[in-house]
Amino acid sequence: MGENAKHKDSVFSFLFSNPDTLRELYSAIEGVNLPPDTPIDINTLSDILYMDQINDVSFTIDNRLVVLIEHQSTINRNMPLRLLMYIARVYEKIIDRRKLYQKNLEKIPEPEFIVLYNGKAPYPDHEILKLSEAFKDAANIKAAATGVSALELVVQVYNINKGHNTAFFERSETLGGYSTFVDKIREYEKTQPREEAMKLAIKYCMDNNILKPFFETHSSAAWYLCQKYNIYWAYAMLHYCSTRSPARGQFLGGYSIC
Repeated sequence: MGENAKHKDSVFSFLFSNPDTLRELYSAIEGVNLPPDTPIDINTLSDILYMDQINDVSFTIDNRLVVLIEHQSTINRNMPLRLLMYIARVYEKIIDRRKLYQKNLEKIPEPEFIVLYNGKAPYPDHEILKLSEAFKDAANIKAAATGVSALELVVQVYNINKGHNTAFFERSETLGGYSTFVDKIREYEKTQPREEAMKLAIKYCMDNNILKPFFETHSSAAWYLCQKYNIYWAYAMLHYCSTRSPARGQFLGGYSIC
């Protein structure tokens, strides 16, 4: 994945890293209306040693649904397999393993798998990907087919580029703002270097009241850290700082990061 894609992915993950925006995002995609008091528990996987994220966003809703959302700027038909690996680790994280060896059935949150695509290559508004599509043909070495796979995982893929799934943007101001931000980066990259295009896209959003509170709080810190260190380190630092009181702000290189 290129640096530009990493930058966009980190912005997406950070935008949707709190219960309020996750309720908004899920409601927009599924066409439901989650009440503000619906419990959301974030369980996104991370690699502490490398301060890196493994998946983009995962969370439980009222401990009854576990939702994994991946943001993709390239078409990837291996997402069902990747999400299978992710959901196994999420379940390990949220379930008491000792209960798996007890007699009684352990109820678990039902999984949902969503991919949000905003790459440059043409893509339909919606596509369904299935894990079984990746299985090798073993018809000649197994019993007669039953028509039911022993393992299946279904992924809903949605195109969130401008002009696609516009109902999502009407229901989620945050998702609509993010789509505009990415669209403006691409527009400015036609005539400007990547770094300048990102700066201009942030300025455009702030001038037009698009994700303005987010960029007012985080744009300078994100830009400084992305240039001096790397995209995911920047995300980890911003996530850490977002949990701290503004009164305890610190500075790196003259940029406020908390």
